[in-house]
Parts: sequence; C-alpha cells; structure tokens
Amino acid sequence: MEQSGNGALHGKKVAVLMTDGVEQVEYTGPRNFLEQHGAQVILISPKAVGEAVQGMHHDDKGDTFPVEMHINDARPGDFDALLLPGGEQNPLALRKSPESIAFIRDFYAEDKPIAAICHAPWTLIDAGIAESKNLTSWPEIQDDMKRAGAEWVDQEVVIDEKLITSRKPDDIPAFNDALLKALKVDPQAADIGPSS
Repeated sequence: MEQSGNGALHGKKVAVLMTDGVEQVEYTGPRNFLEQHGAQVILISPKAVGEAVQGMHHDDKGDTFPVEMHINDARPGDFDALLLPGGEQNPLALRKSPESIAFIRDFYAEDKPIAAICHAPWTLIDAGIAESKNLTSWPEIQDDMKRAGAEWVDQEVVIDEKLITSRKPDDIPAFNDALLKALKVDPQAADIGPSS
C-alpha cells in the first residue's frame, strides 16, 4: 500500500470554487484532507474576498467560510487542481456566474485535475466538458448529465482522465483518495523514463 505522509502534497495548490449553499462536509472534508497532506487550499468565489460563504447540512444552515480569492483574480495556471463541492444551491448559483463557468472551462483546458462531487457536476455541463465523459453525480441529476452527453455511472468515484466525480458525502473518502493520487502524479516523471 502506498505511503502518503503528511507532506505528500507539499507545494501543491488547490482551488475550491464555491458559493452560498455549499454542502459543508463536501468542502471541509476534502479541504482538511488536502491540508493534512501538505497542500495549500484557497476558497475562490464570485463573492467578495472576506465575505462569508454559507455552508449547509442538507437543508439546515451550517458554518460560514470566508472567501479567500475573488473569481476574477483566480488564474487556472496558479493552481494544481480544482475542487468543486456540491450542495444544491451552490452549483445553481455558480451556473449563473459566467466568470465561474469560464474558470472551470479554462481549468479543464490546462489538463489539470478537476474533482466535482454531488450536485457540482452540473457546472461541468455549463463549462461544456461533460459530453462524452464517464462521470457520476448526485443520482437525482443523472438525467441532466445524460442529456448533456455524459455516460453516468453509479459508483462512489468515477475517473475519466483528469475529471474526478463522486455522488454524495458518503463517497468523500474515495473522492479524497482519487484526488490525492491525481495530485501526486508528477508530469515530468514521464520524461525521465522507466525506473529500475
């Protein structure tokens, strides 16, 4: 079994794009996991820096989280991966934010990992990257994903190249592990050749 010590992601920078209505555990679970492995995690939002993003526990209000970077100041080239937490209202609001959708689209064009869970794969439709992809989501939005041309799979985590998707909070451990593996891949390792 691969050893993933606390510094496994040292030097890696992960963007988390979200706004009000985010399913709290789908943000805090992956963020804590990534930080425990040494990654720097930045909360990006269409809301202003310092404003509070309202987390949710299903239909009940949870904690709030301060925005660390405005979406207009975020550049995909500055990050190694993009995390898209779910919650129903969060991705609905992001879908109405052209800057947020453009950021997701541009991030995908850079061929870096994008990890989306629960309702967040909705944003992949708007970014034009769901078509012909194997992915999963909250089961109730599977018809939307299929209409967008995606191959919807009912599994805890589905990986299609750099796209990582999961269905719900119960899937977070598998989701986190997939993101960890994607971030630990060294793109320059392919240039070194086989190791002995």
